[in-house]
Amino acid sequence: MGEHEPEGGRKVAEAAKGASGRQPEETASAGAGGAGSAKKTASAKKAAAAKKAAPAKKAAAKKAPGRTAAAKKTTGKTTSAKKTTAKKAASISKAHPPKKVTIAPPKATVALGEAAPARTVAPEPPKGESRTALVRRARRINRELAEVYPYAHPELDFENPFQLLVATVLSAQTTDLRVNQTTPALFAKYPTPEDLAAANPEEVEEILRPTGFFRAKTKSVIGLSKALVEEFGGQVPGRLDDLVKLPGVGRKTAFVVLGNAFGHPGITVDTHFQRLVRRWRWTEETDPDKIEAAVGALFPKSDWTDLSHHVIWHGRRICHARKPACGACPIAPLCPAYGEGETDPEKAKKLLKYEKGGFPGQRLKPPQAYLDAGGRPAPPLGATG
Repeated sequence: MGEHEPEGGRKVAEAAKGASGRQPEETASAGAGGAGSAKKTASAKKAAAAKKAAPAKKAAAKKAPGRTAAAKKTTGKTTSAKKTTAKKAASISKAHPPKKVTIAPPKATVALGEAAPARTVAPEPPKGESRTALVRRARRINRELAEVYPYAHPELDFENPFQLLVATVLSAQTTDLRVNQTTPALFAKYPTPEDLAAANPEEVEEILRPTGFFRAKTKSVIGLSKALVEEFGGQVPGRLDDLVKLPGVGRKTAFVVLGNAFGHPGITVDTHFQRLVRRWRWTEETDPDKIEAAVGALFPKSDWTDLSHHVIWHGRRICHARKPACGACPIAPLCPAYGEGETDPEKAKKLLKYEKGGFPGQRLKPPQAYLDAGGRPAPPLGATG
């Protein structure tokens, strides 16, 4: 038992020694092995976590495949849309270079805003002409014409308001000269409204035949004569509202009577007046009532009657519809339409009519002032020269 003890003790000692002899190496390797095992453990954990997360991600992807695909498609579309827009912009800029944007000045904007309501009351001035300049130019034209036609007067023969009223109605669609050559026989046979109201229509038609539209005119003059007798005691009324109620009487006829028989200012918008005020760019209106309002706004009311005479006389003698005598026109520097007619002075003089061209006027019995100025009376109906 004693012998066995040392052997056992040695074995134990050797084992202990051997163990202790290997301890530094094995301890180091064991330490390294421990660290490695720790790293392996961490990586294993991460791998295990990743494996667990992967199915979750796949499950999430499976649950919402549409969103992922839509997101990818949207991204793709946005990118392609940007590329397409860029290409289109490049092609447009090459094909059509951008135009410069012109902004109207404040004055032009204000003028455009005021043009619409002013058309029925005040004329629209020519391009670049202010309203003040238009008023000054229009009034200067009237002053110039007053010097050229100081003897301007109604070119219808009359001795009283009734004769002027009838003569004005008959002047539609014919010349004042033709009316003046016709009315002497009419007034000789029917001197008063009572006489004409009771006249035989066929006899009146025969007298009025030279004026044209004689049947309609006969109906008008007999009708207005009856109205004067029945409603106004055989007297011509001096009010616009009363005159326009008479058969065949409009605003133009009423203003002729009011201005020249009663002294009440009025603008006579006949064909000559309409043509000239548009040619002079006093207004662009074509309706007679609107022309009357537009031109009337340019002048004092006291000038309206004489203004009408000046414009009408100028239209009959110099500023003709087809061949205006621009070269002989006294207001050529003020006319925006200068050059529409003959500009050569010698050729233009040959286009002048009535007393300006050395010919008779339209009245058989003109005022003395007209005769004193060198005017010649018209011949009676059927006469020559």
